[in-house]
Amino acid sequence: MALLLPARGLSFSSRDAVGFSKSFSRPSTQMRLQFSGSREISSWKPVKAVLDSSPDVRQRAKLAASRVEKYVIKEAEKPLADYMRLPASQYSVLDAERIERVDENTFRCYAPRLKFFSFEVGPVLLVRVDEQPDGCCIRLLSCTLEGSPLVVAQNEKFTASMVNRVSYRDSAESSSEKELISDTTIEVTLEIPGAVSIIPREAIEGTGSQVLAQVLRVTVPRFLAQLGKDYNAWATGDSSRKPLGTGEL
Repeated sequence: MALLLPARGLSFSSRDAVGFSKSFSRPSTQMRLQFSGSREISSWKPVKAVLDSSPDVRQRAKLAASRVEKYVIKEAEKPLADYMRLPASQYSVLDAERIERVDENTFRCYAPRLKFFSFEVGPVLLVRVDEQPDGCCIRLLSCTLEGSPLVVAQNEKFTASMVNRVSYRDSAESSSEKELISDTTIEVTLEIPGAVSIIPREAIEGTGSQVLAQVLRVTVPRFLAQLGKDYNAWATGDSSRKPLGTGEL
């Protein structure tokens, strides 16, 4: 016969088991006891005790946010459609202090430092820009975290995905205007660090999702405004198209 019992504060002692009396208090350990004998408890004799040290199940939190934003621009002599069909290599680097080009379609983006509970987090994103018939799609390839040692230690303990579809359409208000559209979704799954494990998972997910939503509320409109400025520079024949922005939010 075998019994699987939790080992928290377990104490076993039997007059029929000479020399067997031991307590186990490790909360993450289970003890499997095997007995031989009759069905009478008084006659059971322990044959084998096996400790099962299963790894702790780590709590994971899922954070998510999405935002659809539009930006109205007046179309110049050169159509916005032509600008939106440009390969990614011909777009201006929109924020010289926070974005660097890795190759023709890949960029490294240094996001502003974020406060998450008592920790400061600085995400570094690697993204790829793929052209589409009506614009482009920006996808997250990888993300690493900078900040305090505890934050850096989480780099192997989370996954992130982000898709930003940028398109354009005619404005319903004026035939001479166009609308730039950004439809962004970001999701993060992370292992809850021991230092904040006393905080309920729901609170971590709620606060983290609010942080992501605030980032999108600030960065997406700014991104579209800079894209509109770059289009105007391109439409006027400015081939230099110097990087825009200072890296500040």
